[in-house]
Amino acid sequence: MVRVQWKIFSFPHRLRKWFSTYYSKIVLTIRSLTYNHFMNSSYASDVIMEPMIWFVDNFTKFLGPFFIVCVITLTASVVGICYWIGLPYWWEKSPTATIPILIIGHWLLVNICFTYYMGVVTPPGYPPEGSLITEAVSICKKCIAPKPPRTHHCSVCNRCVLKMDHHCPWLNNCVGHLNHRYFYTYMAWMCIGIIFIIIFGLEILYAEVFVHSFQGEDYEEVELEGHPVRVNTSGAIIPVTEEGWGATVGSKGEPEMDDAAWRRRFILYVALLCTGTILALGALTIWHGKLINRGETSIEANINKKERERLAKFKRTYVNPYDFGKRRNWMLFLGLVNGRNWRHILFPSRHPPVGNGLHWKTVDSDSDGEDDYDCKTLQSCVSS
Repeated sequence: MVRVQWKIFSFPHRLRKWFSTYYSKIVLTIRSLTYNHFMNSSYASDVIMEPMIWFVDNFTKFLGPFFIVCVITLTASVVGICYWIGLPYWWEKSPTATIPILIIGHWLLVNICFTYYMGVVTPPGYPPEGSLITEAVSICKKCIAPKPPRTHHCSVCNRCVLKMDHHCPWLNNCVGHLNHRYFYTYMAWMCIGIIFIIIFGLEILYAEVFVHSFQGEDYEEVELEGHPVRVNTSGAIIPVTEEGWGATVGSKGEPEMDDAAWRRRFILYVALLCTGTILALGALTIWHGKLINRGETSIEANINKKERERLAKFKRTYVNPYDFGKRRNWMLFLGLVNGRNWRHILFPSRHPPVGNGLHWKTVDSDSDGEDDYDCKTLQSCVSS
């Protein structure tokens, strides 16, 4: 007996098989055309970050003055609010305790202003032109000039920078050999200053904002007929408005903010600004501190990581030639050599960094970088 099979019933299966076959071919073709043996997460992140890098290269220099104005404005606003609200509060509470608070606060403020100013106006250091470069590791493809060790090209400044770390838009300047210390100490002093404000501002935040806003302990409840009002201890009648207790009514019947309400708003402004800044700037300070521990810059950290991974495949260990140990790395970075001590860090100091930025001692050298400064070469690195 013959069995009849209709092809129309097998059409969905054949159609699905046809789509599956051609889809596999298309996928195979795309993968073969886009295959990259060197593709990894780092390369993919670089591709994703390409638009941001393009924006930084083309607009950071233009927006640099705006960032400087933002830093100065925000810092001045916080300092002004501390004088307006914090100083009278602590003076009324205890004049004896306010004096050391004033001394420590102004000491921190002077260091913050000094290090930020020096970070902005101090050039990072540039390779001199001519025959002064006696040691070069490569030729810069953009400058077409010799590159001394630890020198990298800045695409924003469009020139090579000695011991370049990165281009900082908040300084509108590159961070390099001559101003790296100012950059890091500014972040450190700023973090200490913010912690100082938070410690002595928590009590003010609680007393001025939480107590007045949520407990209202300065007011007495008085039940009156007619329009709802509230009477404070002084006997003044304050209407209840949509703005809450403490608001007065203007000539046009609109609520007006009194001094206490403005004080609470400014206190919240300082609290939010300090919290956000300490989280972002604190993390950046810790990360750069770890780089200084290892005797490397942010650019060298990426290079050294790749070298460690490359040599690990051959079961070899990569050693950073500029890592003299944590304590020695910090001493060299802060310039605490040739008789300098912590006084040059705790108070404003313009002492130059160790070395001229053209020659670098390594762990295999006889010296660790405490050689005398070549003033003529160092001056050419600043002015060229």
